[in-house]
Amino acid sequence: MIFNIVFASELSVSTLLIVGYVTFGFILAYLIGKAITRFTGKTYAHISPYLLTTCEGGNVALPLYVSIVGASHAINIVTFDMAGTIIAFVIVPVLVAKQSAGDMDLGDLVKKIFSNFFVLAVLFGLLLNLTGIYHMLQNSMFFEMYQNSISMITSPITAMILFSLGYDLKVDADTIKPIVKLGLARIMTGLLIILGFFLVYPSLMQEKIFMIAVFLYFMSPTGFALPMQLAPLCKDEGDDSFMSAFISLFMIVTLSAYVLIVLFLQ
Repeated sequence: MIFNIVFASELSVSTLLIVGYVTFGFILAYLIGKAITRFTGKTYAHISPYLLTTCEGGNVALPLYVSIVGASHAINIVTFDMAGTIIAFVIVPVLVAKQSAGDMDLGDLVKKIFSNFFVLAVLFGLLLNLTGIYHMLQNSMFFEMYQNSISMITSPITAMILFSLGYDLKVDADTIKPIVKLGLARIMTGLLIILGFFLVYPSLMQEKIFMIAVFLYFMSPTGFALPMQLAPLCKDEGDDSFMSAFISLFMIVTLSAYVLIVLFLQ
């Protein structure tokens, strides 16, 4: 689905500028997280700032967004998620390696980045898009067959993702208080990035379809890949449980935002 979105979309310099802005926004969220650990709690201060960065685009924001506006506009979410990929697979590993005082193997880092399915989907989609292959396909007799095949393959994906998320919802009652505090911090940093969009991209935010993407994406939970990147910082199973519970519980915020968008912004 992600490959086809990037492959078939019109890409521009403005897309790269948005990726840069979102990357800056996530870095700012991390710095804010570092500054407010007294509020969010010292127990999880070694991992909590990272949980304010990235959003789960592919498995949460994308299917929810597509269910509202259709797949033809999905490039908006994918564009934001390119920044999330930079954070999760480049910046966070460097920070974690520094924080854990270990030596970062550059080869392992590169392998991790380029073995991620999202990264591969985006890279191959960009390659075939920028080389003009999509336009060649449009003018060939195979285009209709390609569209029908992609539609058949991707149609069930949204429903399957949303079902699996609901099935896997886990909340640990022992960590509710720090989760709620960190959740409030994440909502505030998300709203800060959204406000920045109104200031930096006022014309784009006048387009309802783009505005919906911004609100839905930045009210989505932390990227599902991030806990794996934070594993070297985890002291015990309690840290793993905290991250899992935080991400799961934040789904309530995401689904609430989704309902409000459907009711008031459509």
